[in-house]
Amino acid sequence: MTDLSRKVVLITGASSGIGEATARHLVGLGAKLTLGARRTDRLERLVSEIREAGGEADCRELDVTVVESMRAFVTAAQETYGRVDVIINNAGVMPLSKLEALKLDEWNRMIDVNIRGVLHGIAAALPVMQNQHSGQVINLSSIGGHSVAPTAAVYSATKFAVMAISEGLRLEVGGDIRVTVISPGVTESELADSITDATAREAMKSFRAGAIPAEAIARSIAFAIGQPAEVDVSEIIVRPTSSPY
Repeated sequence: MTDLSRKVVLITGASSGIGEATARHLVGLGAKLTLGARRTDRLERLVSEIREAGGEADCRELDVTVVESMRAFVTAAQETYGRVDVIINNAGVMPLSKLEALKLDEWNRMIDVNIRGVLHGIAAALPVMQNQHSGQVINLSSIGGHSVAPTAAVYSATKFAVMAISEGLRLEVGGDIRVTVISPGVTESELADSITDATAREAMKSFRAGAIPAEAIARSIAFAIGQPAEVDVSEIIVRPTSSPY
């Protein structure tokens, strides 16, 4: 089993789904965690459970769309643990709809959370990692970052953007800092709860029938973190065996 006892890991969107599953999995491997999300009641409950089980974790209210909030999140982790080894930019939203529905507010929300949130995570953590001469940025894209389906044009656009940002960062930072993209296929989470469009919501029910558990994505993240310093796992795609997605 991978030993992450020397790793300080920050996770955004940690109050449910992949973020929560990743927190539980990584702390079981010895990582020290700082967890961020808007729903602090869930975060506090998760941190309490982790501490009762003997793990190390803290949490902070986080709005990834506000760069000052992200910087405060990273600073809090650095002050608590003395360093930042990994930031997992996991927070995301997915209110699917056809373009003709003209749900501009939902489009803008996806752009703000899925793209700006990742950029804010990089902006806050990268200077710390550069000063340390080590670190790893893990960005959550999606199978939607590799192909586009009806109702998913804007969501896929944001996830294609995460791929491009990650590749650009990897090429720019070079040896000391690793950059990994995790692209989940259909996975159990609360993402679909944000779909307000009736047609897209109904289509998603059958699409998610074969969803894999969030723990499957957590294990892939742990794999990427646990590699030797000279190994950079650039991308992992994780799909259900029962679905092409």
